[in-house]
Amino acid sequence: MVTNVKKFRGEIRKPKVSDVEGIKRLIDNAVKKGALLPRTSAELYENLRDFHVYVLDESVCGCCALHIDTGDLAEIRSLVVSEELQGQGIGAALIESCIQEALSLDIAKVYALTRVPEFFAKQGFYEIDKHTLPNKVFRDCVRCPMFPDCDETAMLRVLRPKDENTQE
Repeated sequence: MVTNVKKFRGEIRKPKVSDVEGIKRLIDNAVKKGALLPRTSAELYENLRDFHVYVLDESVCGCCALHIDTGDLAEIRSLVVSEELQGQGIGAALIESCIQEALSLDIAKVYALTRVPEFFAKQGFYEIDKHTLPNKVFRDCVRCPMFPDCDETAMLRVLRPKDENTQE
């Protein structure tokens, strides 16, 4: 288990419907900087259960989602922390919250497509060839301004070893 998560004032929890506006604000700010793909409010409502939020003084100041792709593979996505709170361990804690949920769902591996692979490496991920991921993983790629010349690095974290007695 990764132990580089720092303590901070706010709390990480599953979001409420009333948090969608705050999640959208964070994501929209990250989109303007080219860090994330845009998400509509409708997409956020539909996928709200994927998210974990960091709340400080009743304001959503961070978010991260665990999106299940297949029976043993999920994506860590939409990781954003308010600029003024970066560097305090909140991003790492949001990832760890998603990892704990993945473990509770018996998911074997999580991956991220990222432009900051060194951050994910600190969280126990390692680089893989993105073409080894299932095609389903790339469903959002056509919406990306970098498509088809992706500049993201695929990172993987194995949560439990492959069971030799089960088929994948």
